Amino acid sequence: MSNQRKILHDDRNGLDYVLVGDYYLPVLSLPEETRPIGYWGMLRKEYMKNYKSGMYSYLLLTGKLDSYLADLNEQAQERFELIEAQMRSAEGVTEDLKVRDSMEWVRQCNNVRNRVQEIVLSELVYV
Repeated sequence: MSNQRKILHDDRNGLDYVLVGDYYLPVLSLPEETRPIGYWGMLRKEYMKNYKSGMYSYLLLTGKLDSYLADLNEQAQERFELIEAQMRSAEGVTEDLKVRDSMEWVRQCNNVRNRVQEIVLSELVYV
């Protein structure tokens, strides 16, 4: 055992292997994602775990899951903000309404936000 090397390099595949007990296991590292997964990414992750397990497993095992979720979170947030602005404009939820009747403005803003959230969830998260 003393003449066994703790780390081996395989030139055929370019991987390093470390001795763990009686077996050499590949030394693997996953790419680090610095962007946040965020609200939309967390919802997508839970949905994929429960309903898209093949896709979830593939992304997890290839080290692409966090990057995928961060991309989706950014897309969903941009889509949310765009649709929200369009709906507020189309429905007259303006600063003028806020000054005239603040409670009505809050009610309409919440209504718009809830509808936009449902749109984003159905278009990007729960698919």
